[in-house]
Amino acid sequence: MNKLIAILIAGTFALGSVAAMAQLPGSDKTPAAPVDQKALKAEKDKAKADAAKMTPEEKAAAKKAKRAARQAELAATQKSGQEGGASPQQKADEAKKAAQDSKAQPKALPDAKAKQDALKEQTKKASGQ
Repeated sequence: MNKLIAILIAGTFALGSVAAMAQLPGSDKTPAAPVDQKALKAEKDKAKADAAKMTPEEKAAAKKAKRAARQAELAATQKSGQEGGASPQQKADEAKKAAQDSKAQPKALPDAKAKQDALKEQTKKASGQ
């Protein structure tokens, strides 16, 4: 009995360590690109100096443009439904379109004679008679 418990514990440990060490197929992440801190600091200082040189009217215009760009981005995100899935209105539109597409499909014919008649009508329409 003790040997069985020891074997089960050893097996569990072996499988657990294998699972922990295994890489998942979706987790192939490359390391982040090295960032040049000096370049980022220089860019930040330049932007700060440019902002200090701006007049109040230019600051207001820049703020307004930034707000408009952010609103446009949020509207695009909301429209595409990336957060929380599709909206109920989009789901309803898709369902309505699917229903119209299914109604446009020809009805199934009950027997072979009806199928032959429908095929003859189709060929007459195609040939222009």
